[in-house]
Amino acid sequence: MSDELILGIDGGGSKVLVTLANKDGEILRSALGGGVNPMDNPDWRQELERQLASFRDEPGLAAVGAALPAYGEVAHLSTLQKQCIDEAFPDLRRTVLNDVDAAHLGAFAGRPGILVLSGTGSMSWARNDAGVSARSGGWGDVIGDEGSSYWIGRKALHLISQSLDGRARPTTLAKAVYEHLQLDISDPINALGGWINGLKRQRAGIAALSILVDRTAREGDETAIGLIEMAADELAKHHSAIAGHCEIGTDWTYAGGTFSSRLLLEAVERRIGRRAVPPRLHPIGGALLAAAQLLDWPLNERWFGQIAVAADTVIARSRQ
Repeated sequence: MSDELILGIDGGGSKVLVTLANKDGEILRSALGGGVNPMDNPDWRQELERQLASFRDEPGLAAVGAALPAYGEVAHLSTLQKQCIDEAFPDLRRTVLNDVDAAHLGAFAGRPGILVLSGTGSMSWARNDAGVSARSGGWGDVIGDEGSSYWIGRKALHLISQSLDGRARPTTLAKAVYEHLQLDISDPINALGGWINGLKRQRAGIAALSILVDRTAREGDETAIGLIEMAADELAKHHSAIAGHCEIGTDWTYAGGTFSSRLLLEAVERRIGRRAVPPRLHPIGGALLAAAQLLDWPLNERWFGQIAVAADTVIARSRQ
């Protein structure tokens, strides 16, 4: 067995996961930190550097695959992101790619397909038989990100305020959110406004409300169900906008925490007209695959299987 090690970095708007792996597909250790999206977090670089610090002098580390949000989208931010990785690992082989590109790479193990992503943000990414990529969405929360966790959370707040005012039908979403946040619903504006104002990371805090929307929808609340259906409409548009880049009938899959909602996934599948194929690897697996490719490792099914199991274990621990 080679003593070479690889490092995968899976950055996002809510968190960053860093993992160290060997040629057998074993994840040796990992680090989990806060969001590193430069579009909405002015402290992104400090957080990323903090999580990378313990890996910089790792014996045997030979390659780094850094999947970072917004990379390749805004030129000056992409320059800073690449600079951060270059300075952290100046003597290693390294590649920086968009986090959704890496998610696609892992989900299809490098093969063609269409990925629909819904996490804190949303977009789709396709790679065709010629290996050429295309994307749709990913415009950020001010301009786009329709169907994302943040979009769902923000829409939920709109509907809750309208319901409490009497401008919309009653919804148990209001009770669910106020109880979860431990807010006084008898003083609704002061309570919820104070919560919003006190959030250090508004985008991540609002995105987290999507979990309550899913739970309330599963309990039968019509407003929450309607919101899940609206999100599915938007995500299906991402797929249809990019489907022509690939052959007819090309497989599609999904990534991002919003798709932990079975209701949402099934609603998107209905609109696309066929079931999603399960992603081969979690997005951190895509970052590790990008690093392994730099070393020309002869990857086989066993390696993919090992990485998949190990990554699932790391992800499960990170959610505890």
